[in-house]
Amino acid sequence: MTKADLIDAIAASAGSSKKDAERALQVVLSTITEKLAAGEKISLIGFGTFEVRERKEKTCINPRTKEKLTAPACKAPVFKAGKALKDAVNK
Repeated sequence: MTKADLIDAIAASAGSSKKDAERALQVVLSTITEKLAAGEKISLIGFGTFEVRERKEKTCINPRTKEKLTAPACKAPVFKAGKALKDAVNK
């Protein structure tokens, strides 16, 4: 499913225009992005949790040259599915 397909599905379910559905989706996505960038955790009960985790620096090997490289430490966004979402997918 693409973003356009998701907008169409939201508009059909909510009985609203595609423009309103696109605006609503954009607000949700930008809010999640802003809060994660600020280091906040977002819990949507029954759906899942978005959070930022620290990744440690690690040593990697370039498969072509066999040269050892160092991947720097970074922050990564993570999503953990909630029980209700897992149950819905597994039915």
